[in-house]
Amino acid sequence: MKAIVCHEFGPLDKLSYEEVDTPNAGPGNVVLDIKAAGVNYPDGLMVQGLYQMKPPFPFTPGSEVAGVISEVGDGVNHVKAGDRVIGFVGVGGYAEKALCPATHLIPIPDGISDAEAAGLTTAHATAHHALKQRANIQPGETLLVTGAAGGTGLAAVQIGKAMGATVIAACSSEEKLQLAKENGADILINYKENDLKTELKAINDGKGIDVVYDTVGGDAFDACSRCMAWNGRLLIIGFASGEIPKFPVNLALVKGYSVVGVFWGSFTAHQPKDFADNMRELLGWYLQGKVKVVVDEALPLSDAKAALEKVMGRQVKGKMVLLP
Repeated sequence: MKAIVCHEFGPLDKLSYEEVDTPNAGPGNVVLDIKAAGVNYPDGLMVQGLYQMKPPFPFTPGSEVAGVISEVGDGVNHVKAGDRVIGFVGVGGYAEKALCPATHLIPIPDGISDAEAAGLTTAHATAHHALKQRANIQPGETLLVTGAAGGTGLAAVQIGKAMGATVIAACSSEEKLQLAKENGADILINYKENDLKTELKAINDGKGIDVVYDTVGGDAFDACSRCMAWNGRLLIIGFASGEIPKFPVNLALVKGYSVVGVFWGSFTAHQPKDFADNMRELLGWYLQGKVKVVVDEALPLSDAKAALEKVMGRQVKGKMVLLP
């Protein structure tokens, strides 16, 4: 089968598209015929050796896929060959086939395309977990989303709105802000043309922001850290700016807010029941039209490098998807 392979950490152009061995389903696993694979910012970090997890070489990047089960291992009884599913594979998704733990499968309801299903887990499930378990966001609270037109930022806009928050979208262009508005954002801030800190201080009668979903880091994080409400929750999602900020802890002390880390991959391992409950709720919202995956572009598997470059360059509005 064909797959994208990383033989050593380095620039994206070191990735190769090559023939690899087809996986076999061992106990507790299934093999998926992949129809679509989601492309995520951590995938690009991983192949450069910049991510928390460093798989042994050679490895195939890609954590979220949609496909059809082609082989079932021993001990797997709740799914069968031919089932159409979403799979969270960890690594191995940029390929024609992938091995997936049977515990990390979600049936795809009718009406959701392969491309949309492949983009649903990482971005939307991260945003859902962040706002539900980590922030415990309440109806009527203010939610600021930085990088609000990217995959997980746009998901946070939709889910925040579904959970009853007043959603503030911060983006680097008017085009991106318009997309955020179309997906439920109530207040729009262009932080390339306006000072983010000044704009935030004018919102919520000067009381500060209840929940911040920060995907950007850098200067955006610094502005957010100074504009939090009492009992606010500043969620650390990622650092798309490339700059991991330094946090002055005295701000949390005097302003009485929490800085909360969000790592969805670890959540699925530590709280599998909550993960399953979240996905049921998320799929229900999807079928009700409260959330959706906005696919920016679907490229052939062989164009994985171009897809990753677009994601890493923050040029994506919504999600990038690969089609084997």
